[in-house]
Amino acid sequence: MTDEDRTASGRSAGPAAPGAGSRPAALSLTVPDLSLVVLVGATGSGKSTFAARHFKPTEVISSDYCRGLVSDDENDQSASGDAFEVLHFIVGKRLAAGRLTVVDATNVLEESRAQLVRLAREYDVPPVAIVLDVPEQLCAERNATRADRAGLPRRVIQRHQRELRRSLGRLEREGFRTVHVLRGAREVEAAEVVRERRLNDLRHLTGPFDIIGDIHGCRAELEKLLDRLGYTVARDARGRAVDAAHPEGRTAVFVGDLVDRGPDSPGVLRLVSGMVAAGHALCVSGNHEHKLGRYLGGRTVPHTHGLAETVAQLEKEDEAFRAGVAEFVRGLVSHYVLDGGGLVVCHAGLPERYHGRTSGRVRSFALYGDTTGETDEFGLPVRYPWAEDYRGRAAVVYGHTPTPRAGWLNNTICLDTGCVFGGKLTALRWPERELVGVAAERVWYEPARPLASKAPGGADGRPLDLGDVAGRRTVETRQMGRLAVKEENAAAALEVMSRFAIDPRLLPYLPPTMAPCAAAEVSEADARGEGFLEHPREAFAEYRAAGVREVVCEEKHGGSRAVVLVCRDEAVARERFGVIGEGVSGALYTRTGRPFFDDRETTEQILGRVRDCVERAGLWDELDTSWLLLDAELMPWSLKATGLLRTQYAAVGAASRAAFPGALDALEAAAARGVDVAALLARQRERAADAEAFTEAYRRYCRRVGEEPTSFGGVGSGEAGSGERAVPRDRDETTQRGGGLAGPADIRLAPFQILAVEGRSLAGLPHREQLALIDRLIAAEEALATGAGGMAQDVPSAEPAVPAEPAEATETAEPTAPAADRIRLLAPTRRLVVDTEDEASVAAGVAWWLDLTAEGGEGMVVKPAQALVRQRDGRLVQPGIKCRGREYLRIVYGPEYTRPENLRRLRVRNLGHKRSLALREYALGLEALDRLADGEPLWRVHEAVFAVLALESEPVDPRL
Repeated sequence: MTDEDRTASGRSAGPAAPGAGSRPAALSLTVPDLSLVVLVGATGSGKSTFAARHFKPTEVISSDYCRGLVSDDENDQSASGDAFEVLHFIVGKRLAAGRLTVVDATNVLEESRAQLVRLAREYDVPPVAIVLDVPEQLCAERNATRADRAGLPRRVIQRHQRELRRSLGRLEREGFRTVHVLRGAREVEAAEVVRERRLNDLRHLTGPFDIIGDIHGCRAELEKLLDRLGYTVARDARGRAVDAAHPEGRTAVFVGDLVDRGPDSPGVLRLVSGMVAAGHALCVSGNHEHKLGRYLGGRTVPHTHGLAETVAQLEKEDEAFRAGVAEFVRGLVSHYVLDGGGLVVCHAGLPERYHGRTSGRVRSFALYGDTTGETDEFGLPVRYPWAEDYRGRAAVVYGHTPTPRAGWLNNTICLDTGCVFGGKLTALRWPERELVGVAAERVWYEPARPLASKAPGGADGRPLDLGDVAGRRTVETRQMGRLAVKEENAAAALEVMSRFAIDPRLLPYLPPTMAPCAAAEVSEADARGEGFLEHPREAFAEYRAAGVREVVCEEKHGGSRAVVLVCRDEAVARERFGVIGEGVSGALYTRTGRPFFDDRETTEQILGRVRDCVERAGLWDELDTSWLLLDAELMPWSLKATGLLRTQYAAVGAASRAAFPGALDALEAAAARGVDVAALLARQRERAADAEAFTEAYRRYCRRVGEEPTSFGGVGSGEAGSGERAVPRDRDETTQRGGGLAGPADIRLAPFQILAVEGRSLAGLPHREQLALIDRLIAAEEALATGAGGMAQDVPSAEPAVPAEPAEATETAEPTAPAADRIRLLAPTRRLVVDTEDEASVAAGVAWWLDLTAEGGEGMVVKPAQALVRQRDGRLVQPGIKCRGREYLRIVYGPEYTRPENLRRLRVRNLGHKRSLALREYALGLEALDRLADGEPLWRVHEAVFAVLALESEPVDPRL
């Protein structure tokens, strides 16, 4: 029996009753801090009083109270069956939640106690019995003083006393791990309940830790690893390692299997036990220590799986050392819960329901794991892949099953990298999550099977599960607390995510919707039909009211929102994001998670150009990352909006061009004949002009893919002040999504924010700093396009959108870059900083917006200069407010929306839901980025990502 088991199952009884006139000393009753305490005693023995004195009211579940719940009468014995069903249900819920629970009932019958013992075993907590053995006469006197018990027959008390006497000798056999017997009222009065921390509960230790995998007697490799981790090894007079300490106070944690198979199990035991004794290390038991402990305890144990080597090595040591080893092994616990509950260390793994629990089942799983019941071709049991289904918040670090390399799976990691089999000895630095390893000196023991796991699901497992997202969900966010997702919204998101989205491993983020600015105030221009539905003054005023003085106005490119995940190479995509397949180095997807292009080649061409720009700008090294996540717009808009253009916008334009000429000709002819149709003719001419303006408005945002654009908003040329206006032919005012692309020559990408890099979310970086990083990417591509040290590009040959000026023919001029290198992919984002409290600055911002929209631009987005801004009451400020141009809104609200009567109606629009949705999606997006940066498992990241998509199905006016 280990010390862990002994603590959980220690048996004690109160001393004999003191002599007459004596006053007993305080009696300490130790109770594990997570246990099921069962009070046993006759009616009137003082159980409720005892419970109230030693436990919290919420910890005590009384049978009388439960009887009252179901019958309104605590003494209605006919309701006892239902009352105990309620009692057992509540007890089970509390134990499942990890709460100490006290059952206040007579519990003198064995069958009543048996149900409680089963509950304790079900939830892997020790059952503790506290017996109040009080004389019959005292019980009768106490009952007589209670109005509800005054008429209780004496025979009831006598029956309880008889059952109690029969029970005293067999409580331990019934399964109670601790039994405390208090004899007489004086002992009951003198008793003190002492809560004992479980030996596996070390949540108060926060590290930092260095968790070391299975050693199996490889002492030399252990010393090398400790040296690499920064520990100083102490040696005895014979030069043997007996301790190791870290100068920065780090603690080593060993996952077990210190012994067997390797060349020096005694040396490993000497070093590790010395570190534990000195407080420099912790160690949990492995199955090999458990087997060795049984052998040293005199049990008959087969000398297999390396035990024979350990026994032979120990025989060369003295008796004192062997005795010390036996004591050390016997004292090892099954697992530790560390760092506030965020870290669990064990030998073979541990599901969340077992964390911090103490039972034989928990210990067995922690030491041996679980199997599927099958055997592999080597005759060895197939391990059950518990980690594939793990969804716990705590990181579980374990060993036991040799694997070629250590890798995270659902917030679990196996550190057994087969050192004794010629692999490596691996350690995990916590909380850094950094792996450190040393190679084995040689193959010390031939493995029975290759190190690669054959467990169902393979090394990648099942990272996502329907249960992670189905039904009503509540997602905990750091910025807005708990956010709810309705069941029907989750179902709608599941439809999109399962049928249309890209590989979820490449989908770590979805951008939020954006709130529009409040409706512009009525002005004299409304009467002339020149009014605005949205105006930047409203956005500036809203931020000023929220206490935001400095804002950044960024041009809105009129494309489609795009998220770009670009890895340094395919190996990074494979190692960091678990992508399987050749030729995948990142992702390019829409704001609903769908791929922008049907063919992988086009995506890789774009990613390749972005990757080269990142390399040339030096951002890989500066940001210390091997991948970037970018928020951007992809142009032209028609790349994604084919169906919308064909069925909605183009149809309206075509209908107006077909209807108005004939109608105007007829009206003009009628007017020529003297018919009074002047008002109607003027009205129809205005409508025809509105329809033409509508056609002009939507044409600006699309072009046929593959045709040469003219300049507009940087889409064609990349020049900051230019504008594209490629108009499709009237007979086909649409494009083919992803079809006929010639690479970056056909599209433009306007990045405006780096969302995250390895180990860090950049969503909190001020916008001017963000745009400065983006400008460096633009400049890097400019260098490629002008031939200034251009790098080879894997892009099809194509003429640039705007031919570059030829380099001057001088002796020092660099050669012009190839045509493929001169292709412009990245578009700059123009911006203006506005002081919301300075009227001149506000006026300049308004003028800038008017110029943008006069050129045909969509408008601008106004953002606080600082990210993650909060109001004085702590609420998040809108991260961005879009202010769309007068003509762009014609596409959204229809050709005639600018008429005064329509503007008056449209200004009464409810923005509350849209603004709430924008903030909730923003908080969820930030949470996804934080979880991604923290290295949390994919299901945790996707919990927030999926919630963003689910909120998109909430009913809201799509024109907003």
